[in-house]
Amino acid sequence: MAPQTEDFTIGVEEEYQILNPETRELTSRVQQILPFAKKTIGEKVHPEVQLSQIEIDTPVCQTLADVRRELVRLRKGVIDAAAKDGDRIAASGTHPFSTWKEQDVTPKERYQNLIEEYQQLGKEQIIFGCHVHVGIRDRNLAVEVMNRARVWLAPMLALSASSPFWMGTDTGYASYRTEVWGRWPISGPPLIFESVDDYKKVVEALVKSKSVEEETKIYWDMRLCVKYPTVEFRMADVCMTVDEAVMLAGLTRALAHTCYEQAKSENSYPKARHELIRAAHWRAARYGLDADLLDVEEQSAVPAQELINKFLTFVRPSLEEYGDWDEVSAIVKEILQKGTAASRQREVYKRAGKLEDVVDYIVEETKKGISEAARSWGSPSPMSDC
Repeated sequence: MAPQTEDFTIGVEEEYQILNPETRELTSRVQQILPFAKKTIGEKVHPEVQLSQIEIDTPVCQTLADVRRELVRLRKGVIDAAAKDGDRIAASGTHPFSTWKEQDVTPKERYQNLIEEYQQLGKEQIIFGCHVHVGIRDRNLAVEVMNRARVWLAPMLALSASSPFWMGTDTGYASYRTEVWGRWPISGPPLIFESVDDYKKVVEALVKSKSVEEETKIYWDMRLCVKYPTVEFRMADVCMTVDEAVMLAGLTRALAHTCYEQAKSENSYPKARHELIRAAHWRAARYGLDADLLDVEEQSAVPAQELINKFLTFVRPSLEEYGDWDEVSAIVKEILQKGTAASRQREVYKRAGKLEDVVDYIVEETKKGISEAARSWGSPSPMSDC
């Protein structure tokens, strides 16, 4: 087991859908649910842009077991709180058929300003993501990690894809959330930065030019967190199951750790063109694991399983160092065999022909294994906050 230090801690943020159990549509009930949720799980639950969204963030976690325990605790707390209000909770990158026109914006200044600034783009943001923070105190090394990790974000996006439907339509995408989000002006995979000073100069120029109001509104797929000494990975759809979320967290920490060690050793890395990185993300969002993906390093299309296996080989030493290889590789293998959350949702729709059945499936997957795990662990031990 790797030594536990402030570097390579993990924090996970998940955004969930609030549903009416009768219509299966999104419902604007976060203000009614939050008081119940906070009584159970404390301040680790928050509103989001729309009143039909609710977000959790884990405390700082040292191990993947900590991540699993906290995700189980927080998901259960939100699910139970929603049930008290007569609602349901679902974890998926988009809702299969609810429309943005029927959503209410949360009456909070930050969110109201966001809608005022971005207008239609802001109104359409009924999308749900997962962000993973990895602790790296040295900011220069954190930027080096970003430079090296950017070629591997697309495989993780493909594994996490959970948003095939949008406003009642099968979009043909595995992660349509990526395409909705990608219309924002400061989003998508970042460029290479020469140093942390170079990173700061770009950020300062964006703020000074009024391209963004302030640094926290820079929405790259990876960024230096303003509040905490972490690199924040933001490219993934919210995962339907706890298992998939744990897998994503483990892969993200292993990728950051691998790139960190390479940066310390001053190893060379592929300085891929931004156009190729964007194309790789598009293919991952379009196909998930159901077609060839783009190997940025080789500049060629390869079978999805081949690229995933190459990625696993790249991060395996770090996964093994943290004792995570068996768990993470087993979940990846299961996804390769059974399909991504997006492809599994499509299978439900093909069988039933009703998007309401897809919603029911997502609800069940969201709470899969949570009650059993919570009972076996009992009350969680307190953990330090981020």
